[in-house]
Amino acid sequence: MDEKKGSIFDQVEKKTNVKQQDLFKLANQVSSTDLKNEENVRNLIHQVAKLANVPVSKKKEDELVKAITSNNVPTDFASLAKMFQNK
Repeated sequence: MDEKKGSIFDQVEKKTNVKQQDLFKLANQVSSTDLKNEENVRNLIHQVAKLANVPVSKKKEDELVKAITSNNVPTDFASLAKMFQNK
C-alpha cells in the first residue's frame, strides 16, 4: 500500500473525525448485539450518530430500525450510502 495514502483507518478518521479505537469499539459492540431487538438497534443508531456527530431524524431512525431489524440492509456501499443520505 502506498505510504502517502495511509491506512484505511487514517482515511476514515480524516473524513469522519472518528478515531480508529472508536470504530473498533463500535464494531465489537455491533457484533455482540441482537440486531433483531428494536431497542438495541435504536441505541446503536444513537451511538453512531453521536460518534459521527450527525443528527438522525426520528423518521430516519424509524426507517433504519425497520431495515435493520428485518435484515433488509443493503450490502453494497452505494445503496447503503443512499439509505443514509435520504432525509
